[in-house]
Amino acid sequence: MYSQDYYSKLREKYWAYEENNPKALVYVNQYIKKAKSEKNYSELFQAYKDAIIYSENQKMIYADSALVAAKKTEKTDLIGQAFLSKGAIYYFNQRKFQFALEEYLKAYEYLKDSKNEYLKYQNIYHIGVVKSYLGYYDEALEIFEQCIDFFEARIDGKMTDNKVFNNTKGYLNSLHQAIVCYQMLNKNAEAISLLKKAAEKTPNIKEFYLEKSYFTKCLGVSEFKNKNYTKAIQYFDQALPELIKVNDFTWVSYIYFYKGKSYELLGDLNLEVENYRKVDSIFNKNKFILPELRSNYEELIGYYRKENNHKEELYYTNQLLKVDSVISSDFKHLSTRVYKEYDTKMLLETKENLEKANSYSKLLIFICLAIIIALGIVMYYRIRKQKNIQKNYNDLLIKLEENNQAEVVAPIVKSEVAETGDKNIKFDNSIVEKLLNDIHTFENKQGYLEQGLTLKKLSEQFKTNTSYLSQVINEYKGSNFNTYINILRINFATQKIYHDKEWRKYSIEHIASAAGFSNRQSFSNIFLEQNGIRPADFIKKRIKELEDQNLS
Repeated sequence: MYSQDYYSKLREKYWAYEENNPKALVYVNQYIKKAKSEKNYSELFQAYKDAIIYSENQKMIYADSALVAAKKTEKTDLIGQAFLSKGAIYYFNQRKFQFALEEYLKAYEYLKDSKNEYLKYQNIYHIGVVKSYLGYYDEALEIFEQCIDFFEARIDGKMTDNKVFNNTKGYLNSLHQAIVCYQMLNKNAEAISLLKKAAEKTPNIKEFYLEKSYFTKCLGVSEFKNKNYTKAIQYFDQALPELIKVNDFTWVSYIYFYKGKSYELLGDLNLEVENYRKVDSIFNKNKFILPELRSNYEELIGYYRKENNHKEELYYTNQLLKVDSVISSDFKHLSTRVYKEYDTKMLLETKENLEKANSYSKLLIFICLAIIIALGIVMYYRIRKQKNIQKNYNDLLIKLEENNQAEVVAPIVKSEVAETGDKNIKFDNSIVEKLLNDIHTFENKQGYLEQGLTLKKLSEQFKTNTSYLSQVINEYKGSNFNTYINILRINFATQKIYHDKEWRKYSIEHIASAAGFSNRQSFSNIFLEQNGIRPADFIKKRIKELEDQNLS
C-alpha cells in the first residue's frame, strides 16, 4: 500500500507538465528507480510509458524499455500497449508508416482477445490511420466507422470521468480520420455531414482545442473544394496555432500547401509562393512530406522558371528529387499511384542542364541539343505507347466481337449438372443446380452493379451459405468471387462505352460508380488488367474510330 501511494504521489507531481517537457523526467526517473528496486514490472512499464510522453529525443529508447518491462509481467494487455507505444512514435514523431504498421500489427496479436475493448479499438484505430496515409482510404474508412460506433456509445457522462474523456478523444479522432478519408475520395457531402457531428460533440474546453483545430482544418479543405478560397484561408489560419504548438508538422505543411493553392486561385502570387516555401521549410526540417503535396515543388519550379531565376529553379528541382526519394521510401505502396508531371529521369537531365547554364553560359548550344534529344526520346516512347494502345484496342474489339457472337448462356439444367462429374464439389447436385440458376438470374439482372457487394451479401440473397456459393463460382466460373464480380463489371462497362455514346461523355469516376466500383483508381487498374487498355484510352480510341467512319 505504501509503494502504491508513493507511485501515485510521484505521478501527481509531474502529471501537470506538458508533453515533451524534460522537467517532468526528474520525477519520472525516481518512479523508474523505485519500480526497479522493487522489481515491480507493471509499475516499471507505466513509468517508462510516462517517460515517453515527456522525453524529447529518447522516446524510442523508453518505448523499448517499456516493452521489456511489459514482457516480464507476462500480461498480454501491457505487451500490446507497449507495441502500440512504439508504433505511435514511428507514426507521429518519425512518420515511418511501414514500421508503425508493423508495431500495430504486433500489438493486435496481443490485444485481439483482450477484455479491454478500449485498447482493442485504440489499436484498430492506429491501423486505420496508417492505411489512410498509405492511400487505402476505403479500407481505412471501414475501420474508422467501427471506431466511431464503439467510442460514440461510451461518451455520455462528465469529462472528469477518465473513461468518458478517453472515449471522447477516441470518438473525435476517429471522426477526423473518417473526414480526411472522405475528402481524399472527393466525397465532400459525407465529409460535411461528419463535420456537423463534430461541431456538436466537441467539448469547448482547452483539452480538446487540438481536436477542434483538426476539424477547423477540414472545414478549410471543404471550403477550398467548394471554391470559397477566402473562407478556406480563414479556417486554415484558425487551425494553425494549435497544430504548430504540438508540432504536428504533417498537417501544418498540408495547411500551408492548401493556403498556397487558395492564394494562387485568388491571384495573389506573392502569398502563394510564400506558403509553398513554408512547405519546403517543413520538409527540410523533418524530411517528410505527404504525396499529395508533391505538386508544391512543381508550382515553385514553374514560378522561378517564368522569373528566369535559374538558381531557385535548380534548388527546387533538387528538392523535388529529394521529395520523390522520401515518398518512394516511406510510401512505396503508394508511390506508383502518385501522378508525376516530372519523372526522375527528366528531372536529372533538367538539373544537369541548369547547373551547366548557371556555370557555363557558352554551353547553351549543347544544352539545346540535349533538350532536342530528350524531346526526341520522349516522342519515340510516346509513339511506341500509342502503337501499343492501338494494338490493345484492336485486340479488345476482336474480343468484343467474339462475345457478341457467342450464344447467351441458358440456366443450367439437372442433366448438365450431372454430367460435370469432374467438378470438385462435394455437395448435392440439386444445390449446384439452384445456385447456377440463381447466378444466371443475377447476371441477367445485372446485380453485380451494386456497390459494396460481398460474397456474404450474395449468399444471403441466394438463401445459401458462403462456402457453397464460393465453391460453385470457383468451379463453374473459374475464378474467386471478387475476380468473378470484377469481370462482370468490366465487361458491362466495356460494352456500354463501346455501344452507348452517352457513356463516352461520362467521366471515369462516373463510369466506375455506374459499374459498381467504389473509386476511379481500382476501376481503371482492373479495366487495364482485363482489357489491356485503360478506360480513358479506350474511350478516346472509340470516339476517334467513329469520327473516322463518319468522315469516310
